[in-house]
Amino acid sequence: MLLDLIHSLSRFLPVIKPPESPPGTKERLMWTGVALVLFFMMYETTCIGVESKAAGVDFLQTITASKIGTLLTAGIGPIVLASIFLQLFVGAGIIKLNIKEKADKQKFLETQKVLAILLAVAEGMIFVMTGRTLIDPLFPGLGEGIITAAGGQAIHAPFTMALVVLQIALGSVIVLFLDDLVSKYGIGSGISLFIAAGVSLSVAIGVFQIIFGTTGVVSIMAGGDAEAIKNAVLAVLPFGFTILVFLAVAYAESVKVEIPIAFERVRGMVPKLPLKFFYVSNIPVIFASALIINLQLFAGSMLVGQYWDKATQASTLDFTNGYDIGKDGVLPLIGYVSADGQLEDGLLYMFTPLYGMGRSSEQQWALLSSQVTPVFHIPQWVHAICYMLSLSLVSVLFGMFWVEIANMDAKSVAGQLSSSGLQIPGFRRDPRMLETILNKHIFPLTVLGSFSVGLLAAAADLTGALGTGTGILLTVGILHRMYEQLEQMNAFETYPLLGKIVGE
Repeated sequence: MLLDLIHSLSRFLPVIKPPESPPGTKERLMWTGVALVLFFMMYETTCIGVESKAAGVDFLQTITASKIGTLLTAGIGPIVLASIFLQLFVGAGIIKLNIKEKADKQKFLETQKVLAILLAVAEGMIFVMTGRTLIDPLFPGLGEGIITAAGGQAIHAPFTMALVVLQIALGSVIVLFLDDLVSKYGIGSGISLFIAAGVSLSVAIGVFQIIFGTTGVVSIMAGGDAEAIKNAVLAVLPFGFTILVFLAVAYAESVKVEIPIAFERVRGMVPKLPLKFFYVSNIPVIFASALIINLQLFAGSMLVGQYWDKATQASTLDFTNGYDIGKDGVLPLIGYVSADGQLEDGLLYMFTPLYGMGRSSEQQWALLSSQVTPVFHIPQWVHAICYMLSLSLVSVLFGMFWVEIANMDAKSVAGQLSSSGLQIPGFRRDPRMLETILNKHIFPLTVLGSFSVGLLAAAADLTGALGTGTGILLTVGILHRMYEQLEQMNAFETYPLLGKIVGE
């Protein structure tokens, strides 16, 4: 009932029609470039009524291709979160849709668009009402007074807040349609493209700061003290970890299992079907990271955030003499919020990223080896292990579901091979036989690949790599897929017969 209501709103949305004929490589590159230019324009455009943009880039902004205070304050977060919700509901059988059916898949995508817009408005309200986006009042003559929330934080009254929420939501809506544009006329998907663009920008800024920043190599060497070389090496370590993570991900992307196949009508031609170790690529970790980040955003800001602490008292409790559930309540057990509105302890905190971006290598090692959480005094290395395992296991769940929704399961692949006149040499041409053989490879690759990509992303986050380890992993995978797609398009343009043989 609710699904039908949300889906009914999709008829009011504009639609980007698919091309009548496949665009050429140059045309796809042009539209991809246009989408990137528009993305960076919004990335640098401050919302009207916002005091200032975010000074730095953190994990949340890197993974969601966002920048607080700009039109991309929410970034791709609402789009990914809408997809996560629908995937979970379909997977649990709450929503009755068969994604393999064309009509149901179209309904899924249209509903996802509407839900993404609703979530964009909701996230915009969270950013504004919790003070994550600082408001500068525009209409003092219209009752634009200041409400002082608990904790002394100033929250400006309705008119400017509503305008900023509208701009943040509009930014995510534009990103939603740019994603659709890139998917149909560009290369890859818009969401992946924007993540790679945001991470690349973060790495470039990080390298500049390492070299020319106030604590950078140039400043350290200019000091000329006895430990200048040692400090300079330590300052460069995050960039070294970035290269190390890049090489590790590039190697993992190249690991694959090759199954020989043969064309039924073309004798002597025996190509190979490559099944990558990262069978579902970086899709699972995108969804898993977005889920964990949005959990932190919603929980930290709304459930136990400063904006509500008159009701919850979560940020003002005194834990000097230890934590007493009878005296202090159950809320801090779920999540304790510090004075700056960040989750600092509790069950939810154990599943949040413990990344090293913004810290020196010495600070990161000290954090993991000796520091504890403020309330329950749980060692940070335990937090790190919990985060690594949770990201890996959630990645497996999303990987298994993505295989089904993207028609990458053994049954779908067997049907595609059979319909294209392909078979495995030495076995009879029967889709059921193909499915049995493929399932021996696809299911283990889905589970192991998804778990490994989550584990690699989480471990890389702890190194302090520029752009975060997860961001580097995503970017390498995205660029690798874009390169493969370009190669494939070039092959089909050079040899049109090859496209006809494989059904392109």
